Amino acid sequence: MKLPGILRLAYKLLVNDKGKFAALLIGVTFAAFLMVQMTSMFAGILSRSSSTVANIGASIWVMDPAVQTVANTIPMPDYLLDAIRSIDGVRYAAPLYSGGALVKLNNGVYQSVSVLGLDDTSLVGRPALEKGDIDNIYADNAFIVVDDAEYPKLDNPQIGTEFELNDFRGVIVGVAKVNSFGLFGVPTLYTTYSRAIQYIPNSRFTLSYILVEPKKASDVALIKAAVAKLGYLALTNEEFDDRIADFYKYQTGIGTNIMLMTIISFIVGLSISAQTFYTFILENLDKFGALKAIGAKGRELVYMILFQVTFTSLAGYGLGVGLCTLLIAVARLRLPDYAAIITFANLGMAFAMVLLIAAISSYIGIRRVIKIEPFDIFRG
Repeated sequence: MKLPGILRLAYKLLVNDKGKFAALLIGVTFAAFLMVQMTSMFAGILSRSSSTVANIGASIWVMDPAVQTVANTIPMPDYLLDAIRSIDGVRYAAPLYSGGALVKLNNGVYQSVSVLGLDDTSLVGRPALEKGDIDNIYADNAFIVVDDAEYPKLDNPQIGTEFELNDFRGVIVGVAKVNSFGLFGVPTLYTTYSRAIQYIPNSRFTLSYILVEPKKASDVALIKAAVAKLGYLALTNEEFDDRIADFYKYQTGIGTNIMLMTIISFIVGLSISAQTFYTFILENLDKFGALKAIGAKGRELVYMILFQVTFTSLAGYGLGVGLCTLLIAVARLRLPDYAAIITFANLGMAFAMVLLIAAISSYIGIRRVIKIEPFDIFRG
């Protein structure tokens, strides 16, 4: 028999029993949905955990070697800024303050916020404004608020809105839009470095990070080596992202829990698909035996099974990804804090695991079909 005819026959045999076909499809769809959903949640968490790094966009970050995440700041001495500015290959270096504070809104409600203090001279790392003028950040008590998912927690402030921060008066002079939202559920305020260290109680040292721009790309290695001699750590934007991701993957329970849920999803999908497909093969043994009796070769029966499993797995994978995409889109409309994002890595991993499910399921079916003897079928 010709291959197209074999595959057409395999398709008709597969979809003829709508109940079994639906059960196969649901098993793979459910497994793909859970695997993509779990890994998408983790990808969203990793993306938001380094949102400050992405929004600031510095080429090199200088920090204490013990820093693991951007929120885990360890103050550095002020002299370090001048020392780094003197390194050959540094175009400029700017201080950045990062800390938490408690603000009192006009309605009497207290709200935790994250405060980023930008270099007074250059404002390196400043956000793009959708309302207001960046020059107004130099006005008395001036702050810029980020319009993100946490923005309503500050009672949707507009330009001119006042609040209290450690008994200091604060005034909103701009509303900013950033590319990446934060992970920890607190609104973000920008101000100048000098105002941040004045308004927020600090230890003896106040430098959270130093943002460095090299003169050329080849100077990065030189700068990192010079900073290391000073006893501190210099990381590029991408390296800092990776450091934060590694922390959440390997030093918190988030990565382990997501991995376990993904493995459980794989096992559930595999068990449902393999068992259902094996039952499907058993119920159609007479048809496979009849095909073998009229001249179908063993490899042609194998092609039929591989086609059936592959078709079901790819259809289930597509339905699972589509269902997950729909759920994430709806969740983001209703829950602004929802962090899940679908990446090519998520899709690739889920696809590989679905193919593994297909391989194991087809192996079980092929072993049974290869052993069929037409005599046994007709005798029964």
